[in-house]
Amino acid sequence: MRALPVFLVTVLTAALATPASAAVRDDTRYVDPLIGSAGGGNTYPGAVRPFGMISWSPTSTRGDQTNTGAANGYAYDATRVRGFSLTHVNGAGCHPGAAGDIPIMPHVGDITSSPTADIKDQIFASDFSHADEKAEAGRYRVGLASGATADLSVTTRAGIGEFTFPVSGSLLFRTSNSLNGSEDADITIDPASGTVSGSVLTGAFCGRRANGGTNNQKTYYRLHFTASFDRPISAYGTWVDDSLRPGTTSASGGEGYLTGSARAGRGSGGYVSFADSAVRMRVGISYTSLEAARRNLAAEIPRRATVSDVAREARKEWAKRLRAVEVDGGTTDERTIFYTALYHSFLQPNVITDVGAPARYGNFSGWDQYRAHTQLLALLAPDVAGAFAQSLLEISRQNGDVWDRWVHITGPTHVMTGDPSAPAIAGMYAMGARDFDVRAAYDSLLRQATVPHPDGLSDKGCPGQCEGQRPNLAEHLRLGYAPHDTCHCWGGAAETLEDAVADQALADLGRRLGRPNADLEQRAGWWRNTFNPATGYQQARRADGSWVTPFNPASDQGFAQGSSATYTWMVPHDAAGLASAMGGSDTAVTRLDGFFKRADGSWATGGDPLRYDPTNEPGIHTPWLYNEFGQPRKTQETVRAMARLVYRTGPSGLPGNDDLGTMSAWYVFAALGLYPRTPSSAELHLSSPMFPKARIAGRNITIIATGAPGVYLRETRWNGREVGRPWLPESFVRRGGVLVSRLEG
Repeated sequence: MRALPVFLVTVLTAALATPASAAVRDDTRYVDPLIGSAGGGNTYPGAVRPFGMISWSPTSTRGDQTNTGAANGYAYDATRVRGFSLTHVNGAGCHPGAAGDIPIMPHVGDITSSPTADIKDQIFASDFSHADEKAEAGRYRVGLASGATADLSVTTRAGIGEFTFPVSGSLLFRTSNSLNGSEDADITIDPASGTVSGSVLTGAFCGRRANGGTNNQKTYYRLHFTASFDRPISAYGTWVDDSLRPGTTSASGGEGYLTGSARAGRGSGGYVSFADSAVRMRVGISYTSLEAARRNLAAEIPRRATVSDVAREARKEWAKRLRAVEVDGGTTDERTIFYTALYHSFLQPNVITDVGAPARYGNFSGWDQYRAHTQLLALLAPDVAGAFAQSLLEISRQNGDVWDRWVHITGPTHVMTGDPSAPAIAGMYAMGARDFDVRAAYDSLLRQATVPHPDGLSDKGCPGQCEGQRPNLAEHLRLGYAPHDTCHCWGGAAETLEDAVADQALADLGRRLGRPNADLEQRAGWWRNTFNPATGYQQARRADGSWVTPFNPASDQGFAQGSSATYTWMVPHDAAGLASAMGGSDTAVTRLDGFFKRADGSWATGGDPLRYDPTNEPGIHTPWLYNEFGQPRKTQETVRAMARLVYRTGPSGLPGNDDLGTMSAWYVFAALGLYPRTPSSAELHLSSPMFPKARIAGRNITIIATGAPGVYLRETRWNGREVGRPWLPESFVRRGGVLVSRLEG
């Protein structure tokens, strides 16, 4: 056996001798929840636990009670707040958004009119300064210009808030004022027991397009809440629309949906006032019942607990979860970017079951998440990923065995395109998430991919929320592509490419289960049927076989949230075939060079439909395609450049919508020098690690980079053996070990 190089002996010895630090390490100090709260990131800064049901965060306003100015309720540049809502979805871009349920507002002054009548948020909202705001993992604090303050922390299903007032004040419960509006809401005040309880019936994520212009009632959910206080209630009342009703204890009524005059001034809520200058409130929530909300509160937050008590435990839980990846070295800013990305990756999926019930999760932004997030989840938290996969299977059963591509809570919204459940499930299984009924999931997904469903002929919600899991499957199977004119989908070329990835995923999963499927393998190559050799790009086709013209690679005709220039690269499972179709690897590399760099040699970072767009998902795998085309140094250079240019500290630190942790997961992979080779396998592309050392304890993986922050890989060894290709086999994830890279340049 050949002797190992001296440098390798040294780093292997150091790696293997490093003691476990799981009992003491706390990287929450590097988490900045305000990253991504500006510039379209649509993150939220409020208090939340990993995968929490409750996320208590401010709802901002720009002077319109039906429009917060951001898809997720908080815009960094909107420094006026109208409440602190109990639920959020991280980074969803559909405006006016999702969740933001039960905004609770500390108010200073008399209540002489209905808060719902304050349609411009002139009376019952307050300015604030970011100098008086502090967001950290598990806690959020802010001082308002009104003189009130809010200090919030949470458990998984309950929250605790300490509110102060100059002398005395009130808490407003805007029960009907979810971000997207509401179908109905109710509130009950019990002054004798000192409690407020109620619920909101809401949903209709992404607005009214679903179901042909009416709200998609399949997305509706009811959130129940109960709140109690440590001070006696001195006054109380409710309101309905513009009618204030002092001294009443119950009210009901929804707002409707969307924004503007049809919704403004509508809705219901209630208020409780206190003679004291401070009040502590505990609140529990549930998607099941009011009684379940009470049980959740009783189980998770003791009566005598303080915000500091709960925040201390929240920080411990976050520290434990962040220890999934321990990085050493790097600057403070680099660690802040990394650990905030890891934090964002662990915000979802979200617990939807009550205390004592098996853990089940909701919120699945499939079209986004299958490209990075679900694989990272399975790598770092396989128990959560397995329960998430089981949850998606059970949700599909509730929906007539149809798997939806964007699930809000448990409701199918139909948002986006393709069949992302297949690569998400296959990828999580490949990465080691095994605690779910994988055979039932495979059977169900296979059935939907091979047996046409009536929903596939519906145009309800099109283009952005088409009903069918596999739109017009019969025609797709007959033609070998999704015909743009009869596909009942967002875009025929995009649907063809997405389904090719999904078919490869099902083939991969079937092979792992001992059920190889040659038909699926063949169908995975149908991307060729929308690749036009005459133009060298993916292009939509009609049912008669003709190409949709006029054609422009900068156009999104036939595609979904991306141009032909971007989607042409969306063949991660057959990169060699794509290069061949383009004329060979040298041609593919030349085209990639032009895709990533402008004519003046500068890096493309968005805004040009002919070039790489790091702000949206269809092309985020493309930096690693150089590995497939025999130019790994260009992968290393491109990944490092994109990570440096579009991921930063500060509110604008994300390149685009975080999309339930997808963009953050991209960065975590990039910083580790790894990325899934295909969405449905555990092979991992190699690029250059950004930190001298990283440890994934749960997988017994240690990544050492000598010469960091060098950009180029001079040599990579796994457990002492040189890695001969620019990607790692699946056995790396299963077996773990020490990966040592020598960097230069």
